Amino acid sequence: MTQLDTRPSYVHAPGEPDASWWRHAVIYQVYPRSFADGSGDGVGDLPGITARLDHLAELGVDAVWLSPFYRSPQADAGYDVADYRDVDPLFGTLDDFDALLARAHGLGLRVIVDLVPNHTSDEHAWFVEALAAGPGSAARERYLFREGRGEHGELPPNNWESIFGGPAWTRVPDGQWYLHLFDTRQPDLNWEHPQVHTEFEDVLRFWLDRGVDGFRVDVAHGMVKESGLPDWHGHVSMIEGTEDDPADEPADETPEHRPAPMFDQDDVHDVYRAWHEVLAEYDGDRALVVEAWVEPLTRLARYVRPDEAQQAFNFAFLATHWDAAALRAVVEESYATLDAVGAPTTWVLSNHDVVRHASRLGLSVPGSRPNGIGPDDEQPDEELGLRRARAASLLMLALPGSAYLYQGEELGLPDHTALPDDVRQDPAFFRTRGAERGRDGCRVPLPWASDEPAFGFSASGATWLPQPSSWARYALDAQRGVPGSTYETYRAALALRRDQSLGSGGLAWLASGADVLDLVNRSVRVVANLGADPVALPAGARVLLASDELAGSSGTGLLLPSDTTVWLRAD
Repeated sequence: MTQLDTRPSYVHAPGEPDASWWRHAVIYQVYPRSFADGSGDGVGDLPGITARLDHLAELGVDAVWLSPFYRSPQADAGYDVADYRDVDPLFGTLDDFDALLARAHGLGLRVIVDLVPNHTSDEHAWFVEALAAGPGSAARERYLFREGRGEHGELPPNNWESIFGGPAWTRVPDGQWYLHLFDTRQPDLNWEHPQVHTEFEDVLRFWLDRGVDGFRVDVAHGMVKESGLPDWHGHVSMIEGTEDDPADEPADETPEHRPAPMFDQDDVHDVYRAWHEVLAEYDGDRALVVEAWVEPLTRLARYVRPDEAQQAFNFAFLATHWDAAALRAVVEESYATLDAVGAPTTWVLSNHDVVRHASRLGLSVPGSRPNGIGPDDEQPDEELGLRRARAASLLMLALPGSAYLYQGEELGLPDHTALPDDVRQDPAFFRTRGAERGRDGCRVPLPWASDEPAFGFSASGATWLPQPSSWARYALDAQRGVPGSTYETYRAALALRRDQSLGSGGLAWLASGADVLDLVNRSVRVVANLGADPVALPAGARVLLASDELAGSSGTGLLLPSDTTVWLRAD
C-alpha cells in the first residue's frame, strides 16, 4: 500500500485572487446546436441557450464560450462562415444574441464568441466575388488561388492534404486551384493581403461593441503559410496536429523547431499583436483564447506573450494518457514554460473536436485519442471511463490557472459510440470515406430531463443527432440534488475552487508513489490515485471533496481507491 509523504517541491507561485478574470476563470463551452432547442426544430439555438443560462450560473462557472452561430451553409457545423456579422437563422437573430448576452451578464457570466479567421465559407461574399472575377483579379488575391502543376495545370499546386482527408486543393472551372486546409467549402484566406487584416479587426470591433468579453480563435496557428507554399511530406491530423517526416528536416533542425509550412509560422504573431491592441481599446479586460495545436509547449507560449493573446488551450495536457508520471511532467513543463512569459496555464480535457474524456479514459489505452469511435471500434468501459473522468476533472479543477469545461461533462456524458453511419454529419467522416469516424459522437444534444421528449433538449422530441437511450441516467434532473452525482461533484468543486481561490493559487508537489499525484494549492491538498492499489491518506485527514467513495473511516484511517481524486484540508 502506498504511503504519502509531506516534503514539498514548489513548481508554481501563487498569484493575486483579484488578478484579471481570465487568469483563473472556469469557462464553459456551449456548442449551440446541441445545448438546448427553443424552436422545436431539433437544432439548438440562441433562445434555447438563454433559457438554460441559469444552469450555468448554478453550476458555478465564470464565463461561457459559444461555438459559431454566424450565418453559414453549415457544411462544417458553422465553422464555414458566410457572414461574420450576422446570426444564422438556424440559431436565431442578432436580437436573440443581444438578449442572450444581456441575460448572461445579468447572471454574472462573461461571454466569449468564436472567431474563424483561417477560412471562410464558399458562400461568403468575398469568395463568390473571387470565383466570378476570374484569374488575376484583385478579388482572388484575398484567397490562396494558384495555377496547377503539370503540362496543363491538371495537378494541384503542391502536395498538401486536407485535415479532413483528401487533397487540400480544389480546381475551379477556369483552371485555377484554391487552398482549403479543411473542407472544399472552406477556402483559406490569404493573410498576406492587408484587406484581410482590416476586415477581421472590424469584425472584432463589431462584437466588442455589442459587449462580448472575448474571442476563442479557431485554428489560431493557421492563417499564415510559409512563403511559396512548398511541398511537405508530414502528416496532418483531423484535430490540427501535425507530424513531420524527418527526411524533410535539414541537419540542424528537428521537427519540434520547424513547423509544418501551413501552421505556426512566425508572422502569425503579428496578427495577435494587432488584435491585442484592438481589445485594449475596450474597457472590461477583454480576452483572446487561441486554439493552437502546436508542439512543444515553448511554441505554444509564443501565442500568450504579454502583447498577444491572453490564453492558449493546453492540449498537451488533454493529450496525456492516464499515467501519473506523464501528467506530472506535463503539469510541471506547462508551468515552467507559461510562467516564463507571464501567462496563465489554460487547462482542458474535452471539447467539440475530440472524444469526450469520459470515453477516452475507458479505452484499453486510457487517454488515447481516436478520431471518433463507431460501433465497430473498441468500445470504452463506460463505468471505468466515468470513474477516471471524475478523478481527472477534480485534478484539473484543483490546478492554478484557467480551466475550460465542455458542455455535458458536468453530467459525466460519454461519447455516443454507436452512431450509425447514415446519421453522421462531420465532413471528416465523408472525406476519409469512413476511415475517421469524426466528431459527431461528442456533439450529440444534451439530456436535461430523463422522462421528457429528447430528454428535454427539444419540446418536439426532434434532435439533429440521435441520443442514446442510456443517457436518461445522465440527465440533469436525475443528478441535481443527488449527493455524489457527477453534477453535484462538479458543482461542489467549482464552489470550493472559488472559495479557496485555487485558480490564482500556487502548486507544490508532495513526494508520493509512482502512481500517485499529491499536491498542495493554497489550503487544499489534492491526492489523485491512478494506480491499482489503494493509498493510505494521512491520519485525521479532513476530506473536502472526493471523486468517488473512500474506503475506511476517519477514525481508523481513510483509503483512497484506484482512479480516485480527493481534496483534503491542507494542514
